Amino acid sequence: MKRFFLYAVAAVLFLGLFWAGCGTDQGPLAPQDDAALETAAKASSWGKAMAAQNRHTRSLMAKGGVVGTATGLGSNGRPAILVLAASADPAGIPQSLDGIPVVVKVTGEIRALDIQHHRSNHGGGPGGPGGDGGEPSDPTARFPRPVPIGVSTGHPAITAGTIGCRVTNGSAFYALSNNHVFANTNAASIGDNVIQPGSYDGGSNPADAIGTLSAFYPIDISTSANNTMDAAIALSSTGNLGRSTPSAGYGTPRSTTMAASVGLKVKKYGRTTGLTKGEIVAINATVNVGYGVGTARFVNQVIISPGGFSAGGDSGSLIVVDGKGRNKSHSNKPVALLFAGSSTVTIGSPIEPILTYFGVGVDGS
Repeated sequence: MKRFFLYAVAAVLFLGLFWAGCGTDQGPLAPQDDAALETAAKASSWGKAMAAQNRHTRSLMAKGGVVGTATGLGSNGRPAILVLAASADPAGIPQSLDGIPVVVKVTGEIRALDIQHHRSNHGGGPGGPGGDGGEPSDPTARFPRPVPIGVSTGHPAITAGTIGCRVTNGSAFYALSNNHVFANTNAASIGDNVIQPGSYDGGSNPADAIGTLSAFYPIDISTSANNTMDAAIALSSTGNLGRSTPSAGYGTPRSTTMAASVGLKVKKYGRTTGLTKGEIVAINATVNVGYGVGTARFVNQVIISPGGFSAGGDSGSLIVVDGKGRNKSHSNKPVALLFAGSSTVTIGSPIEPILTYFGVGVDGS
C-alpha cells in the first residue's frame, strides 16, 4: 500500500507539472491561435453561404427579373446570398434560405462590355498623341510597337476591346483578352489577325496586326450553360507586344496570381476608362450575360463595384490587386479578366482557371 501511495503521489505531481507546462505552451486554445480559429470559422461561414447559393440558384434565376446570384455580405457584415436583379423588387425572393440571409442587389441587365452596347465617351479618338509627342496618352491610340497592355485591340470584325496582358508558355508569347474581343464571340477562325488599335479606333487589317488568334474558350450561348470564362489568346511576340501598361496605368502585373475574395481592393487599366479602382463585392457568381448573338450563363464569376470601374471597350482588361495595407505585398497580382458588366457592377472571370485552360502564365514581374 505504501508503494502504491508513493506511485499515486508521483503521478499527481507529474500531471501537475504537465498542465503547468501547458499553461506557458501555445496549445489549441492559446491566444495566438484565436485568429486561426476565427479564420476557420469565417471560411466555414462562406462555405455554407456558397453551398446554399448553389442549391437555390436554379430556382432563384427562374424568377422574373433575376439575372444572377452570388455570395457577398449582408447588412450585418456576414456572408449572404445576393440576388442580382434587373430592376427593383423582383417578386418571390425569400428573406433567407437554409438559414443564410438573402439580399437583393439591383444591377440592371448585364452585358458583354463591347462598344456596340456601351458607347465610349472617352473623349479621345484615333491617334491620340501624347502631349510631348512621345507615348500616346490615349489608350484608344495606335501605339509604337511593342504595344503596351491595357490598350485598344480586337479582331478586325469587332469594334474594340482591351489587351489584358502578355502571357507565355515558356517559348511563345501571346496577348490575352476576351473571346468576344479576339474571336468575335466564337465566329473567328484560328489564324485570324488581331489588330491594335481596334477597328473602332481606326485600326486596319493587316497594317496594324500585332498577332494571330491562337485559341479561345468557346462560349455556349445558352441560359442553361455553365461557362466559366470569356477568354482568348493571340500569338504575338516581344517585338509587337510589351508586358506593362502605359505610364498612366499601374505598370507591370505580377506573374503570381491571387484568388478573389470579398473586400479585396482591385484596379485595372482599360481602353475606355483607363486606370480605375474598385472592390470585389461578391464571389461564386452565376450570371446571365447578354451578347449580340444571345444570352450566355456564366458560373464562378467575380463581381466588382462601383459601376464606374469599367465601361464598353474595357473588355479584356486584367484586374489586379490594388495593394494597400496588408495587401501591399500583393500589389499588381492578377485576380480576374474583365468581360462584362452594367451601370452598377463589373463582372470578371477568375484568372487562374484561364491560365490553366490555355497552358500559360502571366509574363510579369
